[in-house]
Amino acid sequence: MDFQETLPFIRVALPVMNEPQFLRRLVDCISGQTFSRYRIYICVNQPEAWWDDSCKSEICLTNEMTLEWLKTLSPLTYEIIDHASRGHGWDKKNYGIGWARKVIMDRIICHADSSDLILSLDADTTFNENYFLSVALNFYNNRDAVALAAPYFHLIAEDPRAYRAILRYEIYMRHYQLNLWRIASPYTFTALGSAIACPVWAYQAVGGMTPKTSGEDFYFLQKLRKYGRMLFWNDEKVFPEARFSDRVFFGTGPAMIKGDSGDWSSYPIYPLELFDEIWETYEMLPSFFINTQTTPVVKFLSVLLKEKDPFELLRKNFKTAENFVRACHEKFDGLRILQFLKANQKKYPGTDEEHLMKFLQGNYDQSQLRNLGIDLSSFSFEKSPLADLENLRLLLFEKEEESRFISALC
Repeated sequence: MDFQETLPFIRVALPVMNEPQFLRRLVDCISGQTFSRYRIYICVNQPEAWWDDSCKSEICLTNEMTLEWLKTLSPLTYEIIDHASRGHGWDKKNYGIGWARKVIMDRIICHADSSDLILSLDADTTFNENYFLSVALNFYNNRDAVALAAPYFHLIAEDPRAYRAILRYEIYMRHYQLNLWRIASPYTFTALGSAIACPVWAYQAVGGMTPKTSGEDFYFLQKLRKYGRMLFWNDEKVFPEARFSDRVFFGTGPAMIKGDSGDWSSYPIYPLELFDEIWETYEMLPSFFINTQTTPVVKFLSVLLKEKDPFELLRKNFKTAENFVRACHEKFDGLRILQFLKANQKKYPGTDEEHLMKFLQGNYDQSQLRNLGIDLSSFSFEKSPLADLENLRLLLFEKEEESRFISALC
């Protein structure tokens, strides 16, 4: 028997809107895969109302041409879902990339075995020839895993403005994730729609994807993480495009647009001390099984949830300290962590650069920082050379890769 026959079958979920130039490149990537056991499900989509909107009608025509081109691909490999041609677009309530991903994944489970894999991609992403094989092998070797949040590295943008914006955004994401790893948070993942995979059985177990106009990948991974063990290491990574895009309300593209205008308020470098406050509460959770003590996180949850003791009901419902702690983590989840950080960031004044430097100098060897060749005391996201931002991105990427690899050994 061919070894590939023993590996899980891959079913790719690919939403597409107004991306013909990227889609052709992606199809070439897929055609070059060394792993041959896959099927691609493509949903070309946009709101129906756009057909009568002079500002959006060009997108509709582009999507229509994309549908025609997709018909030239082999129906044995590609299945096309039309939510773009006139009469088939989204209605006013249910639309967007979240709905597209859900529609595709729900279609997939109608044809798939429970052991098959759902691999989420975006049209503006590339990867090496062994990416599909690496994902199949990863789940073959980790059959209890409910999801993979694959490593990523944004492509270098030719436009200097886009390059600076994506470097700052990626530094924000990696700083955030490295801090969550530092405090051993269960929600240490970066949610990128182009870098997610899960088995069909896990998708069904969590009730599928909850459709949202944006952020569906984050909420989906959070549901999966609450259900079981996630994978963070993979031998191959994905390379998303760095581009200004307003297809979604938040995420990489909108962050770059806002950032290019000088507004990074939605994507700050959060103070190191706030992650330490979360860590303090994590360390105290076993003792909360007896009695809840006051911490900044407890105070925040009490106000947010309007509960005097946010852990009292959990003590009544869970009979062991282990299950109680797990329930606490499910209550103070990835969303609550972000809300806590946003609500309390002004407690520790400072610029994004100052918060970043404090994190670097407190966690990494000084010789490593000197090797960057950057004057950290005068570093500026807006004014420093692009090479300085790139060197910082590379340092954080390498540290994140180390953490991902260590997680695979545990």
